[in-house]
Amino acid sequence: MEKEEMQNKKDPNLKDENLELNVDKQPPEEIKKEDEEEQLSPEDEIANLKDKVARTFAEMENQRRRFEKEKDEAFEYGGFSFARETLNLLDNLERSKQTLESDETIKDKDTLKKLIEHIDIINKDMISIFKKNNIEPIKALNEKLDPNLHQAMMEVEDDTKDQGTIVQEIQKGFMMKDRLLRPSLVAVSKKRVEEEQNNQKNQENLEKEAKN
Repeated sequence: MEKEEMQNKKDPNLKDENLELNVDKQPPEEIKKEDEEEQLSPEDEIANLKDKVARTFAEMENQRRRFEKEKDEAFEYGGFSFARETLNLLDNLERSKQTLESDETIKDKDTLKKLIEHIDIINKDMISIFKKNNIEPIKALNEKLDPNLHQAMMEVEDDTKDQGTIVQEIQKGFMMKDRLLRPSLVAVSKKRVEEEQNNQKNQENLEKEAKN
């Protein structure tokens, strides 16, 4: 009896020999793919290698072009930040000139005239140096406002100018070749409120007449 009971009891740590483990077995699809790859003809293998080589050369060519473009931009616009900072010198010269001209203690004196002359000479020399390095001032006065080049700081009522015409240049803007170094700070014209209202009324009357 004891022997029978011992035989009927199974050790939980022992594995059933009848169980089959399929862990290492690959799915049929993967086996099929491997078989197909193994069955590639020499011509197909050569074609695959040619395709890989062509892709590699194309990627290398793209990288070379990107490098050339970055090198050219670095050569042409390498001084962009320096040029933008240098514009502060022109601004300081202009402010100094305005301060001197508004000083009542030296107004209408020969000393003031000489100082202004020297400031104008320095200003012209700096503009000339900028032009030699492809830095040009942006046209602003009497031009139509261009958001790509100008930044409107205020509006001025002026019936003699078309709406949005630049009537005052607060700070001069500059271009470096085809890039904006800084925009021009400007004041633009606007029509008087009364004239705008009259124009609106005239437009409404014209629309009513057209409908009738």
